[in-house]
Parts: sequence; C-alpha cells; structure tokens
Amino acid sequence: MAKNSKRTTKQLASTAAKFLSDANSSKIKKHLSGSVLAQSRTTKQTGKKMESELSAILKSSKYDKDTKMLAASLLSQSNSSR
Repeated sequence: MAKNSKRTTKQLASTAAKFLSDANSSKIKKHLSGSVLAQSRTTKQTGKKMESELSAILKSSKYDKDTKMLAASLLSQSNSSR
C-alpha cells in the first residue's frame, strides 16, 4: 500500500473528536470521525471500498454538511492513482 503524505488538519481532527463524543452524532458521522482521526498522525490512507461509500455520501441529500465535510476530507486522502 502506498504511503499517504496528506494529513488531517488539527482543526478537523478536533472537530472529529467532538463528533465522536457527542451522543447526538449519527453512527455514520462517528464512523467517519474515527477514520479522520486515524489518518491525522499516520500514513494511513482511504481504501478503495471506502472511496465508493464516501462518494455516495457526498452525492446524497440525506447527509448534513458536517458528515459531507468528513467524507470529503477522507476522500481527499485516497490513492489518487485509482
């Protein structure tokens, strides 16, 4: 697997941590927040299967702007050669 040179910003990592601790956050928002935090200080990158799920989230009208923001961040850290 290729190394990821892109990193989650401290501001986004902080926001993701808040979503994780918020009892009112949706399951998908918490899932994406965990992924964002996992990529914040490592060379982990978004996998191919996750790319498809993230794309569907961005295209859907049922997700709020915060969920789409997390999805966009994760999608930007995917392998660009795919």
